[in-house]
Amino acid sequence: MRFMLIPRPSSIEPTHSEAAFDEAVFIAQMKYNEEMHKAGVLIASEGLSPSPGAHVVFKDGKASVKDGPYAETKELIGGFYVLEVASKEEAIEWARRYPGGMGNDDVMEVRPLTGAGDIPPELVTLIEKVAPTWSQTFKKQS
Repeated sequence: MRFMLIPRPSSIEPTHSEAAFDEAVFIAQMKYNEEMHKAGVLIASEGLSPSPGAHVVFKDGKASVKDGPYAETKELIGGFYVLEVASKEEAIEWARRYPGGMGNDDVMEVRPLTGAGDIPPELVTLIEKVAPTWSQTFKKQS
């Protein structure tokens, strides 16, 4: 089973960009990444740049681009982890090991990713028909 771990602040108080760099916290974060990698559960781990991105908004079949920054953003996500583990409980155990401390990372959200086993068989068949190459990787995630 694949899960996404999303560290995020519990409030909109200090953000990563406002917090002073703490080498000890950074080292703890990197050791956490290394531990998951060595355990063979880490599929991906990336930080998200605090620089403004863009929102692509879809309305009435048309896409428009809204450039940042976004004053309405209340929960800055600084990065994510994708894990492949045996159960939700195992994903939670990895989340509990997260060292935190990078600004205001008070909450580690644990979300299951959708696999082929989560989708009705008729939709899996449709996916295989319209996306034959990608569907092979999608089926491996189940």
